[in-house]
Amino acid sequence: MSFSLTPTAIARGSARHPWRAVGAWVVLFLVSFGLIGALLNDALTTTAGFTNTPDSKRGADLLEDKLRGPQQANEAIVIRSETLTVDDSAFRAEVESIYSQVIGLGPEVVESGTNYYAAGNAPGLVSADKHTTIIPITMAGDLDEAALNIADVLHVIEASNGDSEFEHYITGFASVGHDFQETAEKDLIRGESIGGFIALIILLLVLGAVVAAVVPLILAIVSIVTAIGMVAILGTSFEFSFFVTNMITMMGLAVGIDYSLFVVSRFREERQKGKEVIDAVDIASHTAGRAVLFSGLTVIIALAGMFIIPSTIYRSLAAGAILVVGFAIIASLTLLPAMLRLLGDKVNKLRIPLINKAQNEFDEERPGGVWDRIARTVMRYPVIGVVGVTAVLIAATIPYFDINTGTSGVSTFPDSFQSKKGFEILQSDFDGGQVTPAEVVIDGDAESSAVRNAVQTLSMAAEADPDFGPAVYETNDAGDLGLLSIQLALDPATEEANTAIERLREQYIPQAFHDVPVGVYVTGQTATNVDGLKITSDYTPFVLVFVLGLSFILLMLVFRSIVVPAKAIVMNLLSVGAAYGLIVLVSQKGVGADILGFQQVEVVEFWLPLFLFSVLFGLSMDYHVFLLSRIRERYDQTKDNTDAVSYGLRSTGRLITGAALIMVAVFGGFAMGDLVMFQQMGFGLGVAVLIDATIIRSILVPASMKLLGNLNWYLPPALRWLPHLGIEGPATAQNQAAEPAVGGGGG
Repeated sequence: MSFSLTPTAIARGSARHPWRAVGAWVVLFLVSFGLIGALLNDALTTTAGFTNTPDSKRGADLLEDKLRGPQQANEAIVIRSETLTVDDSAFRAEVESIYSQVIGLGPEVVESGTNYYAAGNAPGLVSADKHTTIIPITMAGDLDEAALNIADVLHVIEASNGDSEFEHYITGFASVGHDFQETAEKDLIRGESIGGFIALIILLLVLGAVVAAVVPLILAIVSIVTAIGMVAILGTSFEFSFFVTNMITMMGLAVGIDYSLFVVSRFREERQKGKEVIDAVDIASHTAGRAVLFSGLTVIIALAGMFIIPSTIYRSLAAGAILVVGFAIIASLTLLPAMLRLLGDKVNKLRIPLINKAQNEFDEERPGGVWDRIARTVMRYPVIGVVGVTAVLIAATIPYFDINTGTSGVSTFPDSFQSKKGFEILQSDFDGGQVTPAEVVIDGDAESSAVRNAVQTLSMAAEADPDFGPAVYETNDAGDLGLLSIQLALDPATEEANTAIERLREQYIPQAFHDVPVGVYVTGQTATNVDGLKITSDYTPFVLVFVLGLSFILLMLVFRSIVVPAKAIVMNLLSVGAAYGLIVLVSQKGVGADILGFQQVEVVEFWLPLFLFSVLFGLSMDYHVFLLSRIRERYDQTKDNTDAVSYGLRSTGRLITGAALIMVAVFGGFAMGDLVMFQQMGFGLGVAVLIDATIIRSILVPASMKLLGNLNWYLPPALRWLPHLGIEGPATAQNQAAEPAVGGGGG
């Protein structure tokens, strides 16, 4: 039993009514722009949370319900003078001036604050040398409102920095988030500009004509805008991390360009063979279009694995990437056929002479050319190819076993960031955890003598620990909830801070609250990071099983083989493992970091390995599906395994390499940003795609297919009842029902 799930009918309908299809997409594009302007800001959040209930979430929920309402942002304004001290009248005048300006912004911006003088010369607000003081303030509203309002406070601080006598800085949740978001937006623009420009150059080299090169860029832009418009709509019901726009842009440029590149190339190939325009569109949609559909589905399956993680940041990234991949697939099956029908041979306008001449002379039916020679050379020595490439990739994976996962905090920001300068002063001259303390929440009779004794014991244990500072205890009016705020003497995002929180949870609290009948939960920024690390670790096996299992099933249905999907999974794991190892080698160990312009840090972002696995596994399948679809198409025609592999590689080698270089350019553009997480993410994605599309596709795939011969297409008789979702083109339709023989080397 077999049937075809094909995009041909959709593409044919779009090609036969091109103006309707183009008009519908123009309307969708304009509506999406309107939705972005009207709704996007309210749809995005700077915070991340959990959809389950770890310790930190339970504590935060109790504080919100019983003590202080929605969590607020604490900030510390730092004022320093090289020559004056807090005892000088000019210093006091400066502090009181800044304080009055900030408080004067109104209770809708700044809820409360104090300063050294108003607090009766409080020692905790001045440095030991008296040359620096801090003004602690609490921003009005919740964290998202603080993220918006902090701009007003920053304006006051920046305007005051014209006075050469004093230095003014601010640090805290909202100001750090502001610097982070502003830099992320700059990195996004830089990534778009660099990646888009290089992608255009590569498209010109691959396609040899300006019009043909511009078409994929149009598809990518349309996919990005419509996906962000959909996020704006969905954001009325669900919160999305502001990272989602970076994710959509990066993935949209990568897959949007690649998908349309495959279809445009096949259309031009069929026109060169003399097919009518409408027939060329049909064949391109029935072959390359099918490959786009199924490769896109593998990307979506891989990305969907992140929904398993009970974290809003993972789910935001997954949703954004799935939306843009989905729109790229739909555009490739509807908008692109319509554009090709309207353009016809005008798609070849503004040709680049030398490149176009070489393309016209190329005939994939005739053996020859670089890729054909590579394929045949590799297949002459298949064992060397398999063993050699596998050994190299395993060697590249080895540094991964030294990985330290965590969060890169304020200390990894560029030195020009005001929030970093303020934080460093807070760390060196004060108790750095004043704005991000560890918060121990006691749920129960918070005013009982047993609880107060336990709180005192815990406070003494924490204050004896050099990683903690002073502790302050308060209870709510009902007396059924207590909060012990313990200052951290560390950057709250470091591995040392995580370890301190673990000591607090596993040693100090059990010792202090032994036999006390209350619930005790640790929350705060660092505790949230610790819980994020644990949740990621706990759920990773489930994501791996989900992604690998569904990918295997889909590829088995597409290629009617259990060998092809098994090999694909092994090869993709090799490329992902090598990418992991190189990230650790460059970013964590610093090998070549200076050359690449990266910052060496102590940790790899804890969410990155699982995120990279999902994205890279999907993107790797893109090339695998496209290459194998051409190999399978040829195999069904000739039943000659060696010829089919050689044909598949020479007919797709230039396209796959060009598509990979486009992705590398896009990801490389993001890797050139200032933020460590984007450096690690862009580098990891870029190097994995490069590995996958070069040594794996040009050496490991042909070598392994030669070794296995016709066994590549083996499907056990017991599974032949499965539906057939083949990608074979029209020329092989008569062979769709036939099962390949299993035998030797396949010619």
